[in-house]
Amino acid sequence: MSEAPDIQTYMTEGVERLVSDALRTTLQDPREGAFMFRFAQESRKASARRKKEEERGLHVPPFLIASITSQCNLHCAGCYSRVTEATVDSAPVCQLSGDEWRGIFEEADALGISFILLAGGEPMLRRDVIEAASEFRNIIFPIFTNGTYMDDEYLSLLDRCRNLIPILSIEGGREVTDSRRGEGVYDSVIESMNSLYERHLLYGASVTVTTENIDEVTSTEYIETLRKRGLKTIIYVEYVPVNSKTDGLALDVEGRGRLQSAVVNLRNIIDDVIFISFPGDEKTSGGCLAAGRGFFHINSHGGAEPCPFSPFSDINIRDRSLREAIDSPFFRGLRDGGFLKEEHAGGCVLYEKRDQVQNLLRESRKISAGKV
Repeated sequence: MSEAPDIQTYMTEGVERLVSDALRTTLQDPREGAFMFRFAQESRKASARRKKEEERGLHVPPFLIASITSQCNLHCAGCYSRVTEATVDSAPVCQLSGDEWRGIFEEADALGISFILLAGGEPMLRRDVIEAASEFRNIIFPIFTNGTYMDDEYLSLLDRCRNLIPILSIEGGREVTDSRRGEGVYDSVIESMNSLYERHLLYGASVTVTTENIDEVTSTEYIETLRKRGLKTIIYVEYVPVNSKTDGLALDVEGRGRLQSAVVNLRNIIDDVIFISFPGDEKTSGGCLAAGRGFFHINSHGGAEPCPFSPFSDINIRDRSLREAIDSPFFRGLRDGGFLKEEHAGGCVLYEKRDQVQNLLRESRKISAGKV
């Protein structure tokens, strides 16, 4: 826990900057601006709750990633979730119920978690969970969706509940998006963007950055094609290889530097769009932010994992509290054992060090089992 004060300050400042940027980009829309102003006040209260937990010895991250379903209607090329069988065609019977997710959101709110990223599979297949999320106005729920389920009912819900912010996945233009996600997906995403724009709803895009599309998706020309449709946020997600055959798509150290430079440049020249890169510059944060340093992941079956790219868990949220998950032996081992600070070629350090991670997991499970 020796690093906790530094990382707590780093994450708090990052959240404040993100909220400030969101407030600035929504001032032209009275309803969106009013919501963001209220959220800014609640975010400060959440930071205070996290600080109190820090003083008691528990570092609470401001972000949580929740994969609320294992089901997806697409078969995207190079999908890490398909390879690990975390995503399937039909919904399994053992995934968390809407009420169980509501309980997780309640505890997250009490701990001071400000952002819960809803992912999948395809999260918009779980209307019950998204409706539950809409009740927690102190938390912003970015919904990472493939954009193929944006019907009138969802649009009405998003209009009523401004804490739900759809983040539509797109890979660049029509050719590159359809080649990875399937024929016709690009047009479906653009149609969803147009529908959101027509209703003056805040939304963003998630772009998986590879060695093949980095120049296109960070160009001002490409940003303008999205910006003219009302987009307010772009999240660049560095590609994580799913096997040795796709290692060449992951950004190396030089590529990650190029991405960070491009993001800084875009922030300087475009002031009405928020640009975020994930995992971002690990040097400024002292390493990877997974395993509870800045965020962690809960899968659709309740397993608490370091991040979606590292699907290993020693605790299930059905049996333990969110507080216990954050401070699990596995997460503590990753944070305190130097794993998250190790040098790596590109992509995800936990993926690259997965043999060591799995060895730690086996030891952690023995400790967790002994605590039951």
